[in-house]
Amino acid sequence: MSSTDALTIEAPTGIVRATAGPRRTDAVVFELHGAMRGSVHVTGTHHPRHWDQFTAVCACLGPVNAYATTAPDEALPRLAHGHSGYHGSLTRYPGDYGDYPEVSVYPLSTAAGNEPSPKTAATLTAVLRACADDVAQRDDLPLILDASRLRETPGLLRFLNWAAAHADAEAVRCAAESQSAHPARKAAVAAWWTALRWFIAQPHPVLPLMLADYPGSLARDIHVLEWKAPYYFERAAEERARADKYRAEVTSLRTQQQRGRTRRRGTQAHPEAKEMV
Repeated sequence: MSSTDALTIEAPTGIVRATAGPRRTDAVVFELHGAMRGSVHVTGTHHPRHWDQFTAVCACLGPVNAYATTAPDEALPRLAHGHSGYHGSLTRYPGDYGDYPEVSVYPLSTAAGNEPSPKTAATLTAVLRACADDVAQRDDLPLILDASRLRETPGLLRFLNWAAAHADAEAVRCAAESQSAHPARKAAVAAWWTALRWFIAQPHPVLPLMLADYPGSLARDIHVLEWKAPYYFERAAEERARADKYRAEVTSLRTQQQRGRTRRRGTQAHPEAKEMV
């Protein structure tokens, strides 16, 4: 059940009315009238920073999920008196602090790839936000989110496994960079002091160039190597933590996937049972 059958949205270009159609398995499509015509597709998705948590809704300009299917140009929404269709999306998700949700807007553009005017961009954003807010308050939101989890999990698992392996490799590389910086710095410092002793013992016009601080000099190499070891040490720790996070999200998604299969088998065995999430 929707929180409302029709929305009235006050936008910079005029009043837009958005009417929700019947819920599809994992989405609601709004038909636009008034200052805009066309449709907005709203579906569930994962939290942008927590890939295993399906707590967000994504509103896309057009009749389909823009992340899965590209709508033809003629199907893109447009202003009532305009001829250009528009691409773009908005994701609404719970904030990390407080009760207010956060939003992120995927770059808005015309079908030709041009940036819309500020007034048009504000209108598109207002319409996307209103449709996303409406779906986020629906009674059947858990069903939408569960269906979106079922749809996205295989792709997320592939990506997160790749990301964890990539982070592991980066951690190894950064650790090696940090370790190699220590002997390299010692060697550079020793060479600098040797050049200084030569200069004191027998001044030569070339030796000051070895001692001065400029790009490519020994002094500059020493400065770089002084921050290189701790910098790459911290980078390695960050990459290891990132890999651990990705692996934890993989485990969480697989657990949710297995629970979903068990629940669906139970629903098939008892078709009279109400679908629960």
